Amino acid sequence: MGEPKIVVVDYHKGNLSSVVRGLVRAGAAACTSDDPEQIRNADGLVIPGVGAFYDAIAFMRESDEADAVLDAVAAGTPLLGICLGLQLFFERGDEGVPADEGVPADEGADADDDASEQAGGPWVDGLGIMRGSCTRLESSRLKVPHVGWDQVHMTPAGAADPLLAGFAEGANMYFTHSYAVADDADAADVLARTHYTRSFPCIVRHGNVWGCQFHPEKSSALGQRILKNFVSIVEGAGR
Repeated sequence: MGEPKIVVVDYHKGNLSSVVRGLVRAGAAACTSDDPEQIRNADGLVIPGVGAFYDAIAFMRESDEADAVLDAVAAGTPLLGICLGLQLFFERGDEGVPADEGVPADEGADADDDASEQAGGPWVDGLGIMRGSCTRLESSRLKVPHVGWDQVHMTPAGAADPLLAGFAEGANMYFTHSYAVADDADAADVLARTHYTRSFPCIVRHGNVWGCQFHPEKSSALGQRILKNFVSIVEGAGR
C-alpha cells in the first residue's frame, strides 16, 4: 500500500494538529475527521487526548463517531488512543459527569467487581473495548494533575509488542492528566505502567487497539518512534 490513511478522530475538543504532524512525519497520510464514514474507512485510527471523559464520549455517541470506531475495530482497523483517548477505551469513567446523569458510583459495578470498591462516580460508560474504570489520581503529597516527564516501565508483553519496538525500559515520556486507568483493568491488556500517586497502566493493548496515557507527539524522539511503529502496524494490516 502507499502511505496509509490514518484518521485522527475529531470530537471537537481541541487542537489536534500536533498529532497529525507527528503521524505525517512517521510516514502516514493523516487528517482529522468527524465524519463517521471516513472513520469507518480509514486504514488506521487515532483517538487523541483532549477534554474530559464525559464530554468526549457524549459527543462521540451523539455524532455516531463511537459506533464508527467500534465498527472499524471489529473490522480489524488498528486504533491508537492517546491520553483521554486511551481512557475512553475502558468500560467507564467519572470525569466531568454531571450529578444528574450517569450511573451512581455504587451501582455501576457488580458486587464482586474491583471497581465497586473504588471511590468515584457518578459513572458514564466508555467504549467498552477493555475492561476497567478510569478514576482521578489522588494524593496529599504529589501534585495533581500529573504534568511532565515520567518513567514508563514495560511488562513482558510490552517488551515484545510491535508498538514498543526500539523503546527503552524506564524511558521518560510526557504526561499531562488528572485521571488514569484504575486497578480493575485486565493485567493481560497492560503493556506498561507508570508510578505516580498509584501504579497505573500507561500503555495498553487489546487485539488491534493500543493506547498511551502519555503524549507521544510531545515526547521527543522516543514518542515519535511509537508513532512510527503504529504507522508500521497500520501498513502491516493494510487492506
